[in-house]
Amino acid sequence: MWLTRPSGPGCRNRSEHTALAPCFLFRPTLARVTHSGRNALRAAKRVVVKIGTNALTHATGRFNREHFVALGEDLLWAAQGRELVVVSSGAIALGMERLGLGSRPRDIPGKQACAAVGQSRLMQAYEDVFGAQGQAVAQVLLTHEDMRDRRRYLNVKHTLERLLAASVVPVINENDTVSVDELKFGDNDTLAGLVAGVVEADALVLLSDVEGLFTADPRRDAGARLLDTVEEVTPEVLSLAGGTSSGVGTGGMATKVRAAASAAEQGIRGVITSGALPGRLRAVLEGEPVGTLFEPTGARRGSRAAWIAHALRPLGTLTVDAGAREAIVHGKRSLLPSGVKQVTGDFDRGDPVDLADASGEVFARGLASYGAEELRRIAGRRTSDIESVLGYRYLDEAVHRDDLAVL
Repeated sequence: MWLTRPSGPGCRNRSEHTALAPCFLFRPTLARVTHSGRNALRAAKRVVVKIGTNALTHATGRFNREHFVALGEDLLWAAQGRELVVVSSGAIALGMERLGLGSRPRDIPGKQACAAVGQSRLMQAYEDVFGAQGQAVAQVLLTHEDMRDRRRYLNVKHTLERLLAASVVPVINENDTVSVDELKFGDNDTLAGLVAGVVEADALVLLSDVEGLFTADPRRDAGARLLDTVEEVTPEVLSLAGGTSSGVGTGGMATKVRAAASAAEQGIRGVITSGALPGRLRAVLEGEPVGTLFEPTGARRGSRAAWIAHALRPLGTLTVDAGAREAIVHGKRSLLPSGVKQVTGDFDRGDPVDLADASGEVFARGLASYGAEELRRIAGRRTSDIESVLGYRYLDEAVHRDDLAVL
């Protein structure tokens, strides 16, 4: 991850960042600076703000209370006239501090113990800052199971809507105390992207110690420039991002870009910018050209389609022929067994699966009408053959249109 704590004239001279020189890695859609998107941020009425561990801690990993208070003031400002949701890291770091640990535990029980100690301290910090101005906050702890289970997903959605209607600021974190690998989001960037879709936000702001997305690693390349606007997250864009170099946080630039891309697919503008300096959130919401803006690439989805597309983790892949792809993407049709060429993975009826074309490109996600072994037996067969092959027939479709979301 390209970490830069903004300082010096280089951060004030925005023209250096926006005047991008031609580069084979970048297409015109990446380099063009647009102001309509920035102006639209000023009109955002519902905003999700993710605050990373590195934006809350000193370089040593200790909680930076002075800086947290400054960030809190920015959040309070953002909450005036807007509906605000905060996705906050920091519980494990605060637990490390309280337990006197010099580095982040590597084992799950160690991390869970730190989270258990630190989560109450994190919420107390929010209570102190927000409560001083009479602003109510609410703690919401989630695991991925809360998102992939449809009933629980709707419960989360309705709870957050009720809190926002009551002018309460939800402070959301992953429930690290009980999460295990199969239940984890992996990082709070991913969680923030999902939450932005759940609450149908107008904007997602990812605050970290990262200034934004650069054309190269600015620590090693003096010519590296900050991208002002990304209109489409392509493989070239993802190739610019690396992993985390922090011993305290879990996310990296790649996770931030993917979170912004997830929001963009749902019609939500995203911004990656630094939270290391006070005032950045205000600057973003006032339309100033800070950080990297990710423009929406898709229309808003219905609740069920958004849940299928973004909240579920696929357990297998159905490779389909060109005719089936055309029927699904352009004809808005179901996937029939006759269009299935290959079945990979181990899944049951009702589990999420990806749909891919012959080149391996995933273009849709849906809920399988049959288990993996059943689909292997009826792949390429006509609908009328299902019962004779299996001895029964649940549905005519391998994946019904109502259970499909085109990506």
